[in-house]
Amino acid sequence: MALTKEEDVQMMLVCKTHLGTRNCDYRMKRYVFRRTVDGIHIIHLGKTWEKIMVAARVIAAIENPADIIVASQRPYGSRAVLKFSQYTGTLAMAGRWMPGTLTNQITTKYLEPRLLIVTDPRTDSQALKEASYANIPVLALCDTDSPLENVDIAIPANSKGKESIALLYWLLAREVQYLRGTLNRATGWEVMVDSFFW
Repeated sequence: MALTKEEDVQMMLVCKTHLGTRNCDYRMKRYVFRRTVDGIHIIHLGKTWEKIMVAARVIAAIENPADIIVASQRPYGSRAVLKFSQYTGTLAMAGRWMPGTLTNQITTKYLEPRLLIVTDPRTDSQALKEASYANIPVLALCDTDSPLENVDIAIPANSKGKESIALLYWLLAREVQYLRGTLNRATGWEVMVDSFFW
């Protein structure tokens, strides 16, 4: 099982987590390693890995995991989000984001989370906007062209491919369990990444 940074980075390469887009947001420049001949930006996977570790610490620091919402409007991210929630105890919101979830107190689905995790700042823009109104910190998987407004912690990665999204949530879930002490680092995690794939 992957225990080191090198092995995690190799998995990221296999899942094409390093492939960005042709466009690059100026705030994402610091995470870009270089550009290929055909103009695709390559993401620095060492930085991706470090940000996953930071994000896992943030998630593990929240005492009640049910206070964390993990949202994904992308169909590819929906299964990964549900699996992530299964292993970490967070609240999954796969599929359509109900507008007013964080802002409209009258609705039955009104929630007051401590943290919001989104799969893509552009597709989950409604969730991001509401989080900014309610002062909720946001953790996002950002591609090279993602807008970083209202994102507090960006994990630079390919948030378009299904394998990439799945692997990121798998790594995050594993690291959170390590930090909480529910998993032992020496034995590793026997759950396969495949169960997170769409």
